Amino acid sequence: MIRGRYALVVALPKGRNFADGYQALTKAGLELPPVQNGRALLHGNEGGIAVLELRNHDVPTYVDLGIADVGVVGNDVLLESGRDVYEPVDLGTGACRLSLIRHPASSGPIRRIATKYPRFTAQVLRERGIVADIIELAGNVELAALTGLADAVVDVVQTGATLRAAGLLEVEVLAHSTARFIVNRQSLKLKRDLLRPLIERLRANAHNPSTAS
Repeated sequence: MIRGRYALVVALPKGRNFADGYQALTKAGLELPPVQNGRALLHGNEGGIAVLELRNHDVPTYVDLGIADVGVVGNDVLLESGRDVYEPVDLGTGACRLSLIRHPASSGPIRRIATKYPRFTAQVLRERGIVADIIELAGNVELAALTGLADAVVDVVQTGATLRAAGLLEVEVLAHSTARFIVNRQSLKLKRDLLRPLIERLRANAHNPSTAS
């Protein structure tokens, strides 16, 4: 149990957003503990600031349920999570997009969609009045389009190079994503003196990136 043992608990995702999130917070004046390479997933000393290294999709859960006070996560993950967190700052890093992807030979109606984002995909379908089966996959979603498992896939795209190499088409961008700073709503009230100035500094740095270096 870590509740009450630290002044602030920060949830950061493993992968591309970890370094960007860590850097953004330290440039905004938050004294984060050093993070050593290894198997440790919790960094920091009691009474200070702790950093949790989590899987990307777990960050909103830890923040929403109050295990972490704040976190950094991509908007694509937030759209899928449905968690009730305060989202005060778009950090502007880790830009990507959630797109509808098809094989060029799949030009007929979309009856089956494979994705790692079933909740988001279902919402898009409802809004458009489209009826289709959604297959949730854990990874290598593009294979569903290549093998015919699905008529289309919904997945994250950064440069599009991987899709082009696989011979797939990015048919439509459904949502844009960048890294977001998120806050537990109760923590925002209880740790207002720490979090409000931090949010303002993060906003200032995000709007004026040259001043953050």
